[in-house]
Amino acid sequence: MASARQRIWGWYFFDWASQPYNTLLLTFIFAPYVTQVMGDGTSAQTVWGYGIAAAGLIIAVGSPLLGTIADRAGGRMGFLWAFSAMYVLGAWGIWYAAPDGFNVWLIMLAFGIGLIGMEFATTFTNAMMPSLGTPQQMGRISGSGWAFGYLGGVLALVVMLLFFEDGNAGKTLLGQPPAFGLDPAEREGTRAVGPLTAIWYVVFMIPFFLWVREPRRATDLTVRDAARQAWPDLRQTLRSLPARSSLSAYLMSSMFYRDALNGMYTFGGIYAVGVLGWATRDVGIFGILAAVTGAVFAWIGGRADSRYGPKPVIVTCVLVLTLVALGVVLVSRETVFGMAVTPESNLPDIAFYILGALIGAAGGALQSASRTMMITQSDPDRMTESFGLYALAGKATSFLAPFLIAVSTDISGSQRIGAAPLIGLFLIGLVLLLWVKPNGEQALT
Repeated sequence: MASARQRIWGWYFFDWASQPYNTLLLTFIFAPYVTQVMGDGTSAQTVWGYGIAAAGLIIAVGSPLLGTIADRAGGRMGFLWAFSAMYVLGAWGIWYAAPDGFNVWLIMLAFGIGLIGMEFATTFTNAMMPSLGTPQQMGRISGSGWAFGYLGGVLALVVMLLFFEDGNAGKTLLGQPPAFGLDPAEREGTRAVGPLTAIWYVVFMIPFFLWVREPRRATDLTVRDAARQAWPDLRQTLRSLPARSSLSAYLMSSMFYRDALNGMYTFGGIYAVGVLGWATRDVGIFGILAAVTGAVFAWIGGRADSRYGPKPVIVTCVLVLTLVALGVVLVSRETVFGMAVTPESNLPDIAFYILGALIGAAGGALQSASRTMMITQSDPDRMTESFGLYALAGKATSFLAPFLIAVSTDISGSQRIGAAPLIGLFLIGLVLLLWVKPNGEQALT
């Protein structure tokens, strides 16, 4: 039987195994590749926005229902196997994004299947966190897990850049052709990001499935019976939310600020390629910097969370990210924060690297503290359902940031103006935090 320490490390390995989907596919390698293949940053940003929005709607509807089923039937591991299969199949499908005959909608379908699998799996693994330690340990466990995941993302990105990504005249960052004889003319090195992400997940989920075990729960319900009861039970929970003012305010707040943060992650690479003219490897280096600062500050934020509680950490991070969103809009090849620069100036690149480091730092600490806060707001007996609602809050408007960016970009014809809605989303989330009690409804007892 696995020890308590092994269970915690097994749980950490989910973050390590799954992070490359965000790092390599969603942000730093595959998204810029789509922009390059389509040949137009504005069109790519529009298509990418609509595709991510569609996947987000499915995640929003499915997560709370599946969480309710798992809580009633008393099992999560079977679901996690199914979601893992979706992750692997979707990631592997990226291999077929060849430049010749590129069908962006079929590729977005494969990408969406993997993304949905990852998000569903995250809902279920987050719900396992309270069983790993005491309430006072949750901040550290969450922060350390998030930091470990970021390190996994950094390592995967380094492997991709050194041995596979072929965006610079068919050469990797080491100046060599892609590994295993992959053909740079067909962009096989860059397309290998899909199989790499899939294999990485399969290998590093082994500790999770070996060491993480659910506490046995007495239940007479089968999964089929739980599925029949899921919607009535969830509907009752949703009806009770107005009476739980702190939980409701937190779900609403996180809905907006997480949507804005995901918008930054999703469109950061596309923005850098389209506005600053970066190559894929420039975006990759940017990603390494953001992931490193994310790992460091997720760890630091976890310690601050355990000492001061998650709310002060969340407020600080949202404030920083609001200023960063404003800064992103003010950086282009022609101007940096309102100052004109010459075409050969490196100042726009330096400014964007700094902004990327801040996005990583504040984003890592914010996401870690956010799932700790969800635990303080939740019923311990309905934790998977609660994290399903958390996913619903994160995805109910997950279409909003991509949709607003897509529409703003489409109407204005400018990627810079297209990114401006993120500022408003962060501000809405910040205001709603005023009604969130640090200890949830327990503060009333």
